[in-house]
Amino acid sequence: MIKKELVAASAEALVLSLLAKGESYGYAIIQEVRARSGDELQWSDGMLYPVLHRMERKGLIKSRWGESETGRKRKYYSVKKEGQRMLAQHRAQWAVVHAVLAGLCEQSPA
Repeated sequence: MIKKELVAASAEALVLSLLAKGESYGYAIIQEVRARSGDELQWSDGMLYPVLHRMERKGLIKSRWGESETGRKRKYYSVKKEGQRMLAQHRAQWAVVHAVLAGLCEQSPA
């Protein structure tokens, strides 16, 4: 299981990356993150929705109410232009972190 500090640090970048692929809703985001991480990242409603609300207040994403296939109301989220710019920044920052970690792993004695 991934430590909560790392989950918190990566949440915005992950949400923006998923929403950049298309509009989605909370439960689907949770399931997509779980599936893509091989169950290593197990987000809860209590973790995700505050992140979504904060991102919406910051102008990174927008939401709309719609109906699901079953007729239930559901809140759908999508990325705004500012969110696309922020995603590019996140990706650049994570690329640096990844490169440093990869370099250090290669230098570590066996």
